[in-house]
Amino acid sequence: MASIRWGRVAGWAVLVLVMVATLFPFYWMLRTSFSSTRSLAAGAGDLLPVDFTLGAYRRVLGLSSTAEAVAEGGSTGTVDFWLYLRNSIVVATTVTTGQVFFSSMAAYAFARLRWPGREAVFTIFVTALMVPPIFTTLPNFVLIKDLGLLNTYLGIVLPHLLMTPFAVFFLRQFFLGINASVEEAARLDGAGHVRTFFRIILPMSKGPISTLAILVYITSWNDYFWPLLVGKAENVRVLTVALGVFRSQTPQGSPDWAGLMAATLFAALPMIVLFALLGRRVIDSIGYTGVK
Repeated sequence: MASIRWGRVAGWAVLVLVMVATLFPFYWMLRTSFSSTRSLAAGAGDLLPVDFTLGAYRRVLGLSSTAEAVAEGGSTGTVDFWLYLRNSIVVATTVTTGQVFFSSMAAYAFARLRWPGREAVFTIFVTALMVPPIFTTLPNFVLIKDLGLLNTYLGIVLPHLLMTPFAVFFLRQFFLGINASVEEAARLDGAGHVRTFFRIILPMSKGPISTLAILVYITSWNDYFWPLLVGKAENVRVLTVALGVFRSQTPQGSPDWAGLMAATLFAALPMIVLFALLGRRVIDSIGYTGVK
């Protein structure tokens, strides 16, 4: 009988524990969303839904009456899910499109073009990675307010629309690995920098650009603080902010935990699907950055 490899067994045991610790909060969210808020306190330690019901989902979607919501101990408030979903899609898509487009051009300039002070400018630019985002929040808010862009889509997306140090650094690392002979061949055919970038470099960079787009989209989708500051109006309110508003609608002094978990599941579901379909590219991003 082959000897037991205890190191391998221990490794798998740790992996299983990490997976359970990672997935259990998602299960608990599902379990709470299918429970009755009124009965949750009595069965706080139960692993299965307490007094199984779909009432939380009906409340979130505005399909239950006030009497039904109160009877289940839930909030009488609702979430205009489709409006907030549309707002989140508009904001995340706009930010992702703009940031990937402008960051790829900046990364190409830093990686493939020769101009005085390039390395010094890049060093200063990347140093911004060490600046906490909270330091730029107040100046950005004052600027957006002075421009009259509060409670507008443009006010929400503008600070993140152009480029970020991480996005530029990420793509620059890949562009540095492209063989210079490709560009030389393009120049011999009469292609300039613009044509080379759009016709040759971008098609060769589908992998890292897709990876960056996924990362930016997820980050923008989950953003809460900035949309809360500049997008309080309901017509531009995103899902993350809407969840906070829904949580504050507490008719009996405690949050509608079942309704809140149902709303959270609705908000997280698009990102779960996106990551399930394209998560492999995120894993491959380590290779694209040039890290060995």
